[in-house]
Amino acid sequence: MIEAFVFDAYGTLFDLAALTRACENQWSNQGAAVADLWRRKQLEYTWLRTLMTKYQPFSAVTAAALRFATEAHGVNLSDAATAQLLSTYRELPPYPEVAKTLRALKAGGRRLSILSNGSPDMLEPLVAHSGLAAELDCVLSVDSLAAFKPAPAVYQFASHRLGVDMSRIGFVSSNGWDIAGAHAAGLTCFWINRARLPAEGLGAEPKAVLGSLDELLPFAR
Repeated sequence: MIEAFVFDAYGTLFDLAALTRACENQWSNQGAAVADLWRRKQLEYTWLRTLMTKYQPFSAVTAAALRFATEAHGVNLSDAATAQLLSTYRELPPYPEVAKTLRALKAGGRRLSILSNGSPDMLEPLVAHSGLAAELDCVLSVDSLAAFKPAPAVYQFASHRLGVDMSRIGFVSSNGWDIAGAHAAGLTCFWINRARLPAEGLGAEPKAVLGSLDELLPFAR
């Protein structure tokens, strides 16, 4: 029986499309490309910094990735634009079905947590702005471990903090690589594949591939 559900934040509970819109507002016709490279470079930096044991908080990684993306596309990045774009991360909207789904899971007696690469200075205002705080038992950041996903210690951290055995945690993410990491660590995984992407070739088999978060509810009965 699954006693707790642990959720990735970005792209799973919170819609990253707001970042693309914000970039388009800054750089018309180039914003989408900047946003795509920004996200890809952000993830690459987390993986590389963990491998190199050169940790920096996700807020610093995110700022560095934004600088790279704008330089690569040859667009100007002012201090004001930097502040505005980084602030967007603290105000991302939840997907429409998220609040109702979390309430239903909580009413069913499940413990609920976020487990994110995000640093506390990003996650705390994001959760407060979203209105989801009351549904969550805790919000866990990798910052206390100084290592990013998919390091096994990150997923084990969730089990330790929740006091729930790994085998009784359902891990939910929209990122295939994150699912692979959680699966390797021993969690039961649910992949929210909104973009209908192919599975990563990493040998991970989620318990279910879902189109939206509310499709998780039958697995909590």
